[in-house]
Amino acid sequence: MMPKRVWMICGLFAAEAVLIVLAFQVLAPVECRLTGIEAACRALRGAAVRAMCLGALLAVYLWAVPAARHSLVRIAAARAGGGRGWALVHALAMAVVFAPLLLVVPDQLNVHFAGVFAALSLGGLAALVSGLFWLAAPSGWLGWLRARAGMLAVIGLVALVLPDIAALIGPLWYWGILTETTFAAVAAVISTVADEVLVLPDMQVIGTNGFAVAVADSCSGVEGFALIAAFMGIYAWLFRDSLRMVPYWGIVLPVALMLSWALNVLRIAALVLIGAHVSPGLAQNGFHSFAGWLFFLVLAFGVLLAADRLPWLRRPGGGKAAPATPLAEDEVATRIVPFVVFMVSGVVVQAFWGTPALAFPLQAAAMALALWWGRRAIGPLLVRPDAVAVLAGAAVGIGWVWTAPAPGPAPAALLALSPVVFALWAGVRIAGTALLVPMVEELFFRGYVQHRLDGDGWSRRVLAIAASSALFAALHGRYVAAGVAGVVFALIYLRRGRLADAIAAHAVANALIAVVAAWRGDWGLI
Repeated sequence: MMPKRVWMICGLFAAEAVLIVLAFQVLAPVECRLTGIEAACRALRGAAVRAMCLGALLAVYLWAVPAARHSLVRIAAARAGGGRGWALVHALAMAVVFAPLLLVVPDQLNVHFAGVFAALSLGGLAALVSGLFWLAAPSGWLGWLRARAGMLAVIGLVALVLPDIAALIGPLWYWGILTETTFAAVAAVISTVADEVLVLPDMQVIGTNGFAVAVADSCSGVEGFALIAAFMGIYAWLFRDSLRMVPYWGIVLPVALMLSWALNVLRIAALVLIGAHVSPGLAQNGFHSFAGWLFFLVLAFGVLLAADRLPWLRRPGGGKAAPATPLAEDEVATRIVPFVVFMVSGVVVQAFWGTPALAFPLQAAAMALALWWGRRAIGPLLVRPDAVAVLAGAAVGIGWVWTAPAPGPAPAALLALSPVVFALWAGVRIAGTALLVPMVEELFFRGYVQHRLDGDGWSRRVLAIAASSALFAALHGRYVAAGVAGVVFALIYLRRGRLADAIAAHAVANALIAVVAAWRGDWGLI
């Protein structure tokens, strides 16, 4: 059990880090390229990011290694009642850090940044050292570090190179499919409160209400992918004796990356709205600061906390030799993996095919293989549905067709197919849409998301229906129609507690839509 003194000091350190980021990187107009000592400015910024990563990774280490945590508690407890002199030094050092904000006019911070740099670097270093010695005596720290030097060196190395790895993957932002899908999602969020949204994915520009920003790779949030992967890697190494690696990397990592992307969409949308309705300068500083690193560090911790609470990720007994349920028979895994395969195959298709619809047979094959892989756990769910589910599905299908926008021209690549090839493609498209897609989506949205959120009380039930339906709507583009369909499928599932009913309703709806699409030649309908 951590003493209150340890919690207090560590919480103070975290609050100070957040305040420094807000003060100098969000609220203050500091731009390294305008300071006259750009290299030093960027080095200081990089050092701050590396320090944040180191602190976060050490927190994961202390969480995973009880012996290290208990030893730290002992050396901190030995300091109880002492260290007041170091506490005073720490307070004075923090005063030095924030002094430039009181002594220099905000719009002159870039001009006088040499002095600001000295205050930040020297004051920050003094605050760090004095804070550590306030927590525990120097001799205690020396013994604690010496006892676990190897692992701490690895953690330090990861923290040192993590920002550089994030910079290396930065060009991913200019990958067309990532920029387009991200901006499309951001535009959808902004459009809920704004009438017009400017979206230029090729130029990485997005805005509304007269405010527009070019989102470069350094402020796009791509670094979140590197952070998630690095933290999950450290966690996997520390819990390697008890963690089931296949579901951890095959399920939790893809879901975590998707969550990172979704939350980054909300971050970009929030900054654009701040720029349009509150302060353009505040929004631009928010994009250009490393506040995003704090955001993604919190997300990484959230993912690990969630993973730690999933019993199916742990080997029974916590040992290497302990038997485990095969992944293909795990109830949770078989509800998530087919959906992950579906989404990943969609990204691949979008990236490598000029007309993605042509590659639907590959997606159908991937879905079929994923469902076949989990057939032992999925099979018992496929009981006979009732008439209410069939009628509900027909109503959803009719509503979807009735509210559909006017059809556009068929892709030229489809029209260029020979009659035989087109007939084969159309058959796979209809079958996949009517049979495979409903199973994959209902296993995930109703069988996993809704099932996991549902609980006692009407509030939990409403949350489960709303969350699963909102995610379902976000995937399908036509938010209102898809949201209504999601609610219908959720209620059908709740009616008898049978996932087969939701799958059947979805399948009937998709089959009706696919038949109409084939009849009209409007393949965009599905």
